[in-house]
Amino acid sequence: MKIVVIGGSGLIGSKLVDKLRENGHKAVPAAPNTGVNTITGEGLAEVLEGAEVVVDVSNAPDWEGAAVLPFFQTSTRNLLAAEAAVAVELHVALSVVGTDRLSEGGYFRAKIAQEELIKGSSIPYSIVHATQFFEFIERIADAATDGNVVRLAPALIQPMAADDVASALARVAVGPALNGTVEIAGPDRFRLDELIRESLERRDDPREVITDPQARYFGIAPGERTLLPGDDARIGEISLDDWRSRSAATASLATRGSAS
Repeated sequence: MKIVVIGGSGLIGSKLVDKLRENGHKAVPAAPNTGVNTITGEGLAEVLEGAEVVVDVSNAPDWEGAAVLPFFQTSTRNLLAAEAAVAVELHVALSVVGTDRLSEGGYFRAKIAQEELIKGSSIPYSIVHATQFFEFIERIADAATDGNVVRLAPALIQPMAADDVASALARVAVGPALNGTVEIAGPDRFRLDELIRESLERRDDPREVITDPQARYFGIAPGERTLLPGDDARIGEISLDDWRSRSAATASLATRGSAS
């Protein structure tokens, strides 16, 4: 089937396109750099022609509340309208585990607004709530950094590899509409502060991680279980150690390639 991936040139989108193509589907990446802009509507009608499924893994270029809400609202409205015009059979969207518990943060309020638009549409849908990605561990540290100090709460977190996110999305995209939400997460749980502390130490990063129960996490103050999925979450296969090994191998190959 033809599956259009909005945000198909990004971290998750590019992996999803590859996995769908490996399974014999016509996966089409759609992003500004491919001539498709969900904010202006440019290229939407053309790329959706003949599409049976649309998977939206796009993300706002700016995570600040004042900018992120208009992005998700405008993008989602334009996308759903274009899908309705060509009778797309399934709309799949990637969102965040615990979004309903994270409304204190502007980014998460924007994701809630996006989900409400999807649920209010006439198009059958499946929403995938994912935990944080291993690939964003460094970004978490940077967001919590003040000078040489990183303040983080000891909240539990169950992060996952982007490859597992893409695999889960690929399965949902070719399945029946859930008209609801499914959660996905990594195989292991960590304390947020301990995870970042250990990750920085591995890189010989001189920043000091301070455990602070009141510390903010992208605009919210997480409780112990705020960031965890429910008991029925679908669990990925790639552990943090596996991901680190794969990432190191990939980096080594890239270094050899650039040196040859």
